[in-house]
Amino acid sequence: MPRDDDTLRSQREIQQDQDRRDGDGSSGASGEHPAVQAGAREQPVELPAQHLDKPGQEADLELQPRFLAPDYRGSGKLEGFATLITGADSGIGRAVAVLFAREGADVAVAYHSSDDDAQETKRRVEAEGRRCLLLKGDVKDEAWCRDAVGRTVQTFGRLDVLVNNAAFQEHADDLEAVDDRRLMETLDTNIGGYFRMARAALPHLKNGASIINTGSVVGLRGSARLLDYAASKGAIHAFTKSLASSLLPRGIRVNAVAPGPVWTPLNPADSPADQVAEFGRQSDMRRAAQPEELSPAYVFLAAPVCAGYITGIVMPVTGSVGAI
Repeated sequence: MPRDDDTLRSQREIQQDQDRRDGDGSSGASGEHPAVQAGAREQPVELPAQHLDKPGQEADLELQPRFLAPDYRGSGKLEGFATLITGADSGIGRAVAVLFAREGADVAVAYHSSDDDAQETKRRVEAEGRRCLLLKGDVKDEAWCRDAVGRTVQTFGRLDVLVNNAAFQEHADDLEAVDDRRLMETLDTNIGGYFRMARAALPHLKNGASIINTGSVVGLRGSARLLDYAASKGAIHAFTKSLASSLLPRGIRVNAVAPGPVWTPLNPADSPADQVAEFGRQSDMRRAAQPEELSPAYVFLAAPVCAGYITGIVMPVTGSVGAI
């Protein structure tokens, strides 16, 4: 048995050794480190100080978001599927559309107003050898949601995957700035639109189909400057779990992806230019993600061969530890 003084001596030696490491900077305890590159290719770290008018055109960004995922090889995971993605003209939606097509799916691209961006998404989907249908309209309009689903089914003959991704975001420094007009625009677009699209799609979804909702890291941890947006994303997470339980007996899976900071038009169309330049630096990886780093998560959740036993989850892709 060790004596008490032996134990004390050992503990103090350990302490002194660590004190020396702390003093000379050799300890790895510091949270400061360069931006982390752990993917298939190195991604941009420096972002332009740029502010866009809403809704924000991807074509107007000084640094073009990366959505092509050139190292991703399709293997027919969605062969013959028909898919509908809202907010697919740019950003995460465009990246998902490209990978869905690469996996063998036809894609309906629903978007609000950015015609040039939508045409570029269509061109990219067709370059993958699949059909693309453009659907221009507003997810706040129930009749348009029904029409969008109806046109998708009429064009492709079926509907297998709905991705709810359209969103509105505008920062506010305090609660008083979030008046009812702003509140209703955010909630009616972000959670109301998800309800309407899912409701319209449901009669056409069969066993093995799925719904994927885009949540957010701020729906998991909150955000002092995105009060209404964070609340809407938290609601989306709860909606995902609730709808998953509701549709489980029908063999329809419902999941969500919760992105962290991602370089899309959404943030430059919200934040001031100087804050845009720092976007993503607070993540553990010290940089914003590119859309192509998010899209494989959607493929995984959409593909029955990958996620046939997964429903009701919120998958964090946040660039940080401890997102949930």
